[in-house]
Amino acid sequence: MSAQAARRLDYSKDYVYGSAAPAPEYAEPAANPADTPHARERAAQRARPAAADARAPGISVFAIFGSLFVAVLMIFVVLAQISYNEVARETVRLNEQLRQLTERERVLAMTFESVVDMREIERYARDVLGMSNPDAGQVVVIRSTTPDRAEIVVGEDSQESTLRGFGSFISSLTEYFRRR
Repeated sequence: MSAQAARRLDYSKDYVYGSAAPAPEYAEPAANPADTPHARERAAQRARPAAADARAPGISVFAIFGSLFVAVLMIFVVLAQISYNEVARETVRLNEQLRQLTERERVLAMTFESVVDMREIERYARDVLGMSNPDAGQVVVIRSTTPDRAEIVVGEDSQESTLRGFGSFISSLTEYFRRR
């Protein structure tokens, strides 16, 4: 065997043009074990003072603020629940009060309906107050084509009705300005 064949080559994992044959031009020499990153880290750890190893690991500022934020949110949730319970109790109390008042209204309406008797009112008006039913001549029916307005037509002289109308207009104006 020749010296060249006896020489051992470490090839990279790259292959020649996609074939299974390793590419000899990419051969890497064997690395010095002292140059590996792990060996350097071990040497740096040995060089550190012993006090650095005794330190406790630090707490992140974000962890502290996050914990405080969660605690504040939990307090807000508890306060909101307390408020909700107070509102729920008040609602139950007001619903009970509404039920009682509705029942009282129903009882008062029934009492009012039993007290108000039209025959009794007419009897009181006729016997005690001396009132009587109106005669046919006392009843005046007013018919109007326009809503919220009434006209009383009296069979008098037109000049006299015009003066009366003018007088009522003047009196309504003075009444209007007197209120202001």
